[in-house]
Amino acid sequence: MKMTYRAHVYRTWIAVLVALIAAGIWCYVRQLELGLGLTGMSRDVTWGLYIGQFIFAEGIAASVVVLLHKAFGKVVLFGQLIAIAGVIASMLFIVADMGRPSLVLNVLWHASPGSVMFWDMLSLGGFLALNIVIAAVTLDCERKEIPPPGWLRPVILLSIPWAIGMQTVAAFLYCGLPGRSFWLTAILAPRFLVSAFAAGPALLILIMLVLRRIAGVPVQDEALRGLGTIVSYAMALNLFFILLEVFTAFYAQIPEPMEHFRYLFLAPWMWTSAILAIASLVLLGFQRNLALASVAAFASLWIDKGFGMVIGGFVPSPNGSITEYLPTAPEIAIAAGIWAAGALIATLLFRTAIGVRADAQENSELLLIKQEVSY
Repeated sequence: MKMTYRAHVYRTWIAVLVALIAAGIWCYVRQLELGLGLTGMSRDVTWGLYIGQFIFAEGIAASVVVLLHKAFGKVVLFGQLIAIAGVIASMLFIVADMGRPSLVLNVLWHASPGSVMFWDMLSLGGFLALNIVIAAVTLDCERKEIPPPGWLRPVILLSIPWAIGMQTVAAFLYCGLPGRSFWLTAILAPRFLVSAFAAGPALLILIMLVLRRIAGVPVQDEALRGLGTIVSYAMALNLFFILLEVFTAFYAQIPEPMEHFRYLFLAPWMWTSAILAIASLVLLGFQRNLALASVAAFASLWIDKGFGMVIGGFVPSPNGSITEYLPTAPEIAIAAGIWAAGALIATLLFRTAIGVRADAQENSELLLIKQEVSY
């Protein structure tokens, strides 16, 4: 009965993801025909949901580096698989925002070291390759029940500064635009890093709790508590950095940053982000309901980094005008389809990893039985 229930849940989940992907592809085809006028973006707001989700997905991928410690045990592999799916999703968001896929290739065909986008694409491709190698070798070693080769450790160590550099370059995409005072701050890269190091582990906690309940994956509570500790410290730092920005703008009475913050916090969704951030810190501080705390932290950071950060930089415009931005239904469908594609990739990778570990455990048990019989 349990296996039938798990199979039903798995098939339903795959069907939902495929439906979202199909809807996203259909809307993307319409976008190719009609152009980006199909979205809610305009002359004054040239970045929107796509870029916000690209930065957020990239941050989730980069957060895998905080898990590279033996204390997290076999949870690390799932983090690497999430990183692979996150990088692919972030690349798809770039394609959606460019309007036409051929424009993405122009960044490579006409490579310019002075272009931040070129370095961002280079960092994304390199980080994807590093995590594919690390995950593939780790899975192969688990299948063969042998320790990882010695050359893998330098590759893992290389992925740490690479991830930090990847998020730093992503921040430079924003703060490299001198006309947008809201992003023109040296603290933007640290904000990107700490928000990534909170959102990624929060998502991993939720996924591991689901896998433990639905698929019976053994997950140690100690590892989950360790992830919760990372989320709490990163969330506290993220909130601290935001307060530094607010204090600097309003204490020094700098007009433009003040206008951006006023605009953001007139919106109820930005207050929702702040309330969720505080709620997650309270729950994590008192070690209550790790799942609820992770949901609150992830939702807060998605609102702030995945939407508020990009919109706050464009509204008001440099001339002080207010051009409201709201994603259209096709825009939301395309974004949901890309997230579904990332989730589908992660699901298939998870299933492979769970199958490899189940086979390895079964082989170990058979070997133990044979040894007992022979004895």
